[in-house]
Amino acid sequence: MNTTESTTESTTEAAVESTLESAATQVRPRVAVSSCLLGAPVRFNGGHSRDRFLAGELDEYVDWVPICPEMEIGLGAPRETLRLERGTDGPRLMTRRTRRDLTAEMAGLAAERAAEIGAVDGYVFKSKSPSCGLHGVPVYGGSAPGAPGRRGPGLFASAITGAHPSLVVEDEGRLHDAVLREAFVERIFAAARLRALLSGDWRPRDLVGFHARHKMQILAHSPAAYRVIGRLVAAAGDLPRETLAREYGWAFRTALLVRATIGRHVNVLHHFLGRISGDLDPVRRADLTEVIEAYRAHRVALAVPLALLRHHAKGAGAGQVQEQTYLSPYPDALRLRNHVPA
Repeated sequence: MNTTESTTESTTEAAVESTLESAATQVRPRVAVSSCLLGAPVRFNGGHSRDRFLAGELDEYVDWVPICPEMEIGLGAPRETLRLERGTDGPRLMTRRTRRDLTAEMAGLAAERAAEIGAVDGYVFKSKSPSCGLHGVPVYGGSAPGAPGRRGPGLFASAITGAHPSLVVEDEGRLHDAVLREAFVERIFAAARLRALLSGDWRPRDLVGFHARHKMQILAHSPAAYRVIGRLVAAAGDLPRETLAREYGWAFRTALLVRATIGRHVNVLHHFLGRISGDLDPVRRADLTEVIEAYRAHRVALAVPLALLRHHAKGAGAGQVQEQTYLSPYPDALRLRNHVPA
């Protein structure tokens, strides 16, 4: 390869990388978060629960909306500890020592906040909290001592997720899992791009273009939703604007809530391979096929075949590949696809 060819190829690769990365970084997600996870001293003991990933790596790329329900209902910090107890009409939020019932105050705040949460792209709750826990919060039997009778969500978290079932939610404990972390971040960036589209002066053709860029990302999560949404988009010009936005938004967000499996990722990778296959010589085509199969066999991370696909995404097939958000659904610097599947 001569110097001119090498320079041209390097320039092309840089352009491809720039195009892919800009698709992920042009919109900043707005994410609600339990304030203590960002380091605010609002815990019951006056301390915090700063999470290194949220307050560190992810902080550069999102706009946080910090919320502490206990502080907002006037409890202050430090404060008496709380717990959930069984009640005739559902769990009650009680102070442990003075036996003060805070259920009405917390439910009222949750109703106010639920009306505002539609403007955010996700929510990270504090795990195990009687107000903000998403899973496994103990529910005790009353004033008598003893083990909890059952476990469930915190009072505030339950109200928020009940009002917004398609909202992207997680707690900081589960985000320590590489697979769950990657899924959460992918979804909040996708939700942010959708919000940016629908909050502007969009037309049906704009939504059609948005969907075209996200087709492979949707396919990796749910082939069934891919087909259903495709039919919805095909009728975009015939639907009222508000109806189209509501139905597409719901279908898009719920599709991404479906877990993306290795098999579905492999299916998408072969779709891309088919698109660029004509630009590859037999050796490169065989090499890419081998790496995809290595990912299927749990020997390499998803980042490996993706890196090769992006490297080869030039020539006649480049346009079809570069536009797909699947290849760079969030900033590459987060390095979330580098784990080898178990």
